Amino acid sequence: MADSLVIVESPAKAKTIKKYLGSKYIVKASMGHVRDLPKSQMGVDVENQFEPKYITVRGKGDILKELRDAGKKVKRVYLAADPDREGEAIAWHLAQILKLPLNEECRVVFNEITKTAVKDAFKHPRRINMDLVNAQQARRILDRLVGYGISPILWKKVKKGLSAGRVQSVAVKLIIDRENEIRRFVPEEYWTVTAVLLSGDEELEAKFFGYGRQKTELKSEADVEQLLDKIKGKRFVVEEIKTSERRRNPAPSFITSTMQQEAARKLNFRAQKTMAIAQQLYEGADLGKEGTVGLITYMRTDSTRVSETATAEARNYIKETFGSEYLTNAPRTHKKKAGAQDAHEAIRPTSVHRTPDKMKEYLSRDQFRLYKLIWERFVASQMASAVFDAVTADIRVGEALFRATGSKMKFPGFMKVYVEGKDDNKNEENKWLPPLEKGQPLKRKSITPKQHFTQPPPRYTEATLVKELEEKGIGRPSTYAPTLETIKKRGYVLMEDKRFVPSELGEIVIGLIGEFFPEVLNVEFTAHMENDLDQVEAGKANWIEILDQFYRPFRERLVTAEKEMAEVELQDEVSDEVCEKCGSPMVYKFGRYGKFLACSAFPECRNTKAILKSTGVTCPKCKKGEIVERKSKKQRTFYGCERYPDCDFVSWDRPVPRPCPKCGNYMIEKKTKKEKVIRCSVCDYEEPNS
Repeated sequence: MADSLVIVESPAKAKTIKKYLGSKYIVKASMGHVRDLPKSQMGVDVENQFEPKYITVRGKGDILKELRDAGKKVKRVYLAADPDREGEAIAWHLAQILKLPLNEECRVVFNEITKTAVKDAFKHPRRINMDLVNAQQARRILDRLVGYGISPILWKKVKKGLSAGRVQSVAVKLIIDRENEIRRFVPEEYWTVTAVLLSGDEELEAKFFGYGRQKTELKSEADVEQLLDKIKGKRFVVEEIKTSERRRNPAPSFITSTMQQEAARKLNFRAQKTMAIAQQLYEGADLGKEGTVGLITYMRTDSTRVSETATAEARNYIKETFGSEYLTNAPRTHKKKAGAQDAHEAIRPTSVHRTPDKMKEYLSRDQFRLYKLIWERFVASQMASAVFDAVTADIRVGEALFRATGSKMKFPGFMKVYVEGKDDNKNEENKWLPPLEKGQPLKRKSITPKQHFTQPPPRYTEATLVKELEEKGIGRPSTYAPTLETIKKRGYVLMEDKRFVPSELGEIVIGLIGEFFPEVLNVEFTAHMENDLDQVEAGKANWIEILDQFYRPFRERLVTAEKEMAEVELQDEVSDEVCEKCGSPMVYKFGRYGKFLACSAFPECRNTKAILKSTGVTCPKCKKGEIVERKSKKQRTFYGCERYPDCDFVSWDRPVPRPCPKCGNYMIEKKTKKEKVIRCSVCDYEEPNS
């Protein structure tokens, strides 16, 4: 007979925990938050110490009745929501609804959902931590004050449906600031000169470095011609050779932001998808005879700390699998990031012995790929450094100096398991120079000048924007993914080639917020507010005082904006398309998934259609239509005939406008991690790289 009720957030988590706790426990799910501020009003009494007005979340009435009924039949209720501010707030709301005394030790937390961790947590229940609850409550109320204060003004002055958020507005401003940098950027010309030289029969490349030993930039074709004149007819001679040993250390285990960044780089996951899959791995997978087990530790964390037990297990695994030479003398520890809360461990597998290969049969494709990334990063973080031999050869030709560099891996160390991705997609070349001696003459094979232009800073991807937000102290682990989704959903930004571009609407809204509410867009102010919330969590600051300090000047700005903000009339851009239903011109609109065409006679005519990007390729199936770029429901690009549904040709790969010379079928452009290749869609023919 069960004598205890355990409440968690999700059915998957309930199913996993139930198997560990046995028949004396009833485990039920609250399905997330059960109470929240009302959507129809501010829900905060600003005149009465910011007292929130909580109501039952719509649709949760039956769940709460079930929880109340279950609570009456047991001796004790345990609240086992996730171990963070949101989880603590959910536990507090449940305690209020179930009328549990605040001094009751009903709160159970665990960083990983394994049998040992769960059973140990139930041996040490604690009271609900009101400092954590107040930190969550303060953030929720603060965001409500900003959003429900500014948004109605934007509805009046710009258009209905707009919103202003504390973190989202800063994120959009960063994207706009980067776009303005790109607009202002003036490319500068520069040149490189590369000499291909021969040492015996072996080739090496050397690049012009400068004159004498001073580095010199070649800024024009005239500079290049001057250099070529100076070295004409002169011999290339090895002047100096420097060799060194270079070490590269592994990255620490994932925190939330680095996991989102790496999943974006290597798996092409959006931040929201990464967090959803990580949640599944945390809550548990059915491993057959072993039952349901949580595979990773809690995925919302800013700490690189790893438990001594997990570190020891990893080190033993490394020694047994790779050999003692792949192990450091002492366990690796990683420096704590400034401002990190350090409440939970880093994201790691709950057991290093659950290798990706062993888990593959139990996981979906995406679950497996993310788990593999987490597992490899964790194991690599405790491995020995990679060692490279590096050589630099200075080669003199007259008064000009050319430099050749080379490196080769001497010992792979952690790179045998995992190498961190890069945002610039530049791969480290691992090439070695042929044997050289000081004073050795080298034969000139070719000299190639090449013109270049400096490039503007790149637009933000999800990975680089998360990195920027983290580095500036904007938001916390739980906020990155929902922030990115919100700014896309509101139409403030668009995605072009997986990079953020501000929309006209976004620029207008951020311009108005910046004019009347500068503190909302101030990066330092927002980061300082995050630190204040951390102080509330630590019990070192009063949440009501923090809200009051913010709200008093903010309220005055609301009054000023209501009076002085000018109305903005957004003009729809008229397209060349005509509505096939009523004959009115079609106009460009912005929606959740970007730009689309809509009838200008709305609301009388509600016709809309997607903007199709032509490829210039005739459909290989019907030979009549043209292949256009389309988007799937999940916003994945694919290619199809413009005559759909009359022609149902589709391809995930972009067709190219020439047939295969081998079999005559259509060719496609196939993207790999390193390059694009042109190959036949049917046979094994592949076009040689030019």
